[in-house]
Formats: sequence, C-alpha cells, structure tokens
Amino acid sequence: MTHIRSLREFIDALDAIGDVQRIDKEVDWSLEVGAVIRRCYDLVAPAPLFTNLAGYAGTGFRLLGAPGALSSSANPLARIALAVGLDADASGQEIVESLAAARSKPGIPPVEVAREDAPCKQNVMLGEDIDLFAFPTPLIHAGDGGRYIQTYGMNIARTPDGSWTNWSINRMMIHDRSTLACLIPPVQHLGIIRSRWAELGEPMPIALAIGVEPGLPFVGGMPIPEGADESHYLGALFGEGIEVVRAETVDLMVPASAEMVIEGHIALAETVMEGPFNEFPGYNATEASPKAVFHVSAITYRDAAIQAVCAAGPPVEEDHTIIGTTSAAEILHLLREAGLPISSCWYNFEAAVHWLTIAVRQDWHETTGLGSHELAERIAAVIFAGKPSVNAPKILLLEDDVDITDLKQVVWAFATRSHPDVERGEIHFPPALSMQLAVYLSEEESHTFRAGKVIYNCLLADLYPAGRQPVKGSFENGWPKEVQERVLANWSAYGFED
Repeated sequence: MTHIRSLREFIDALDAIGDVQRIDKEVDWSLEVGAVIRRCYDLVAPAPLFTNLAGYAGTGFRLLGAPGALSSSANPLARIALAVGLDADASGQEIVESLAAARSKPGIPPVEVAREDAPCKQNVMLGEDIDLFAFPTPLIHAGDGGRYIQTYGMNIARTPDGSWTNWSINRMMIHDRSTLACLIPPVQHLGIIRSRWAELGEPMPIALAIGVEPGLPFVGGMPIPEGADESHYLGALFGEGIEVVRAETVDLMVPASAEMVIEGHIALAETVMEGPFNEFPGYNATEASPKAVFHVSAITYRDAAIQAVCAAGPPVEEDHTIIGTTSAAEILHLLREAGLPISSCWYNFEAAVHWLTIAVRQDWHETTGLGSHELAERIAAVIFAGKPSVNAPKILLLEDDVDITDLKQVVWAFATRSHPDVERGEIHFPPALSMQLAVYLSEEESHTFRAGKVIYNCLLADLYPAGRQPVKGSFENGWPKEVQERVLANWSAYGFED
C-alpha cells in the first residue's frame, strides 16, 4: 500500500507510467480547456497538465484535467489504483476488495501539522484581497452558467457539536470575487450538516480544498454511513492518518498538502443563481436555479497552485470512476456483513453510474437454499435502505463465472440469462432514495429524491440441478488444458503479435 500524499506526487506517479501530457502551448481557460479534457476522456489519452493559461501568464498557476479518469497506460484503471494506494496494474476487483476490506478496519484520524509545515499556507488572501478570479478556473462547457471552481475538490464541514466531519464533492460555481454558488442537496450529508446549523440559526462554516491528495476525492464520493468521517476511513485504508492543518478563519482542519483552500460560511437563507451545468448522466439537462451562497473569508494556496478539473458529461469521467468504484466497495462490504454469498460488485462505468452489477457465488443456491427472488429481496433490503440506494437504480444480478468488470461479458450474460418477463427476469421495488439528476425522472421524483428500483435477475443456479448449469463456452472451458497451453505457446509462431 503506497500513500501518495499530494497532487504533485500523484502527477509524478502518473508521469512515471507515461500518463500525463504537459501542455505548454497557451490554452484559453474559457471553453478550450474543457474541450481538451473532454477529448482526453473520449480518446483515453494521458491526463492534460495545462501550464500556460490565457490571461494568467507569469502566475505559475496550472490546471490538471481528468485526474481520476481512465488511464492511457496498459491498465485503464491505473489512475484509480494509484489514488487508493495500489500498484498501477491492479484490477477492478482488486481495487474494490481493498476498499471494502478497509471498511472493516478501525478508522485512523488525521495528524495535525504545524502551519509552517503545511504547503497550502504559502500564500494567504484575506479581506479585500480575496479574489476568486485570480485563479484560472475554467469555463468548462459551452452551456455552463459560469466558471466552476469545485468539480474535484473536497467540501469539509462539521456538525455544530463537533461529532461528525464530512468530506464530500458537490459542484460550486464562482458568483463574484468573494462568493460561490453551491449545489447542496438536502438529502446528502453536506445538506444534513447544513440543516443542523440552520436549526441553530447560524451559517455553516465550510472549507473547500482544491488539488488534494488523490485518495481524498475517492472517499469523498463513497457512500459511507452518516456520522462516519471519510478522512478516518482513508487513514484506515493507508494505515496512517492524512496530514491536516488548521484553517485561517473557520474552526476546521484542512488537508495540509492541498493546492488551494477556500474558507468561509454557507449563508442561512441567501441564494444566488447557479447553473446550468453539464452533469454525469451525460446531458446538459439542468437549468439555472437559486442555490446556497458560500461567502469566502480566506483563500490560502501553494506557489504555482494546480487546480484539478473534471469536465463532467458522458462516460467515462471522474463522476463515474469515483462513485462507481467506491459505491461498489461500500455495497460489497454491506452485503457481506449481511451474510450474503457475494463475490464482487462493480459499476460498469459506461452506464454512467445508473447500472450496478453484482456477482454471486456459483454455489449460492446450494449453500443458502434460497430461490433467486428471495436472494434478490435480501440484497434489495440492504442496498435500498440507505445512501447506497442513490446510485443503484438498476441492478444486474448474476453468477461469478462472469468477470463483471468486463462490459462485454456483462452484456452477454444479461442478454442470455435474464428472462424478459416480470415473473422472473425483472423484480421491481418501490421508490427509495435516488439521485436527482437522472433524465428519466419525473419532476416529483427529482424533487423528492425518491424513485423506483429494479433488479434484473440473471441467475441460473436455481433453474438447473447442481452440476448441470450451463457452462460458458470460453477458451478456458471449451478446450483441454494441454491444447490451451499449446495454442498460447505457439501464438507468435502462428504469425500473431504476442
């Protein structure tokens, strides 16, 4: 387990595997940056590091695009693997297993460092000097309502009694020199904490850390339970606490190695217009609407600060890799805690976090005595009871003879094993906690954060006697071992590239 402690260390790690493209040519922060990032997603290209932003010559400020997207290296999941402490060649199931295993470990709290040892304190803006436009925050998409400074940072907030600190990602748009417009859904943890401050009639202290160590955005998108501290979980994952330092103007701890920290308060009732913004379902479907106001009281930042930027949209981008990977790990942890025979869970990124695939042990029917509908009901009782339900509107349930991280195998299994009827193939469930951005939702479902769920039953074990289930006619299953070995050994001799 390797703990990468800063965005700059992460860039060096990506550079070592050929997964960073330094762009020294002048690039316009208005739309051009966003278009380059989107093109990198589409081509699975190296992460673009913009060093020369129009209008910001001489500042040293930089932008890193696509920091958690698929990698151009031999392993498409390399950026994810490195971010969570694994080798660059770790598989999807290894990543999920590591994240799930850490959920059973005691949390390790952050370690406070002295102000002089915190890189994020190299420069400080206070009072009239505060200027959010001093930084090359991009206008990402042509339809966006403004420049979004928060697409991949950490919102840090704490309950009034100090019992719970939450680290999360919610988009924030620059409104003027010293205020941000913030999307804070009331059902999300940040919204829950804000409601507790509102009950006291007080604005909520908040810090926004931008350009943080690479593991933080991943745990910030993980649906761990209310009351749990994401930074403690990250400590458990790495076996050591992350380094934090006291903020300047609010009573919060912030990541010491962050490139930039924006401090202030969320106003009690004041709003400004925010949006539209191209979002992770892949559509520019949102409209401008009144949102919460973040009044900035301080900005601290490193010399030559680097902002990490996600250009949200169709798959595959950071919303899909972060939410998909960490939600799969949390769901795997919960299902195993419930004693269910689950091998793995995975969100196929191409489905934009609308489609969760669960692999069940092939002996599930024999060992549990359950039918597939009963097993589906038990799985639903775990997933649809809390926050993991948000990004699980459609679930595919199948045996683990399929590599669920391989979309081709998942599509094949779904098409050939799920009966096209509601008696067996589709199991529908009543409305439960749901994301609000899915374009198929009604206005009421979007506003209430509740929508129906479905499990597609692709299980076969309860349809066939033990030992007589259909066997996948793959290379591994269809030929004797000695023939497989001969073919592999002679592959280049046949004239194919090895």
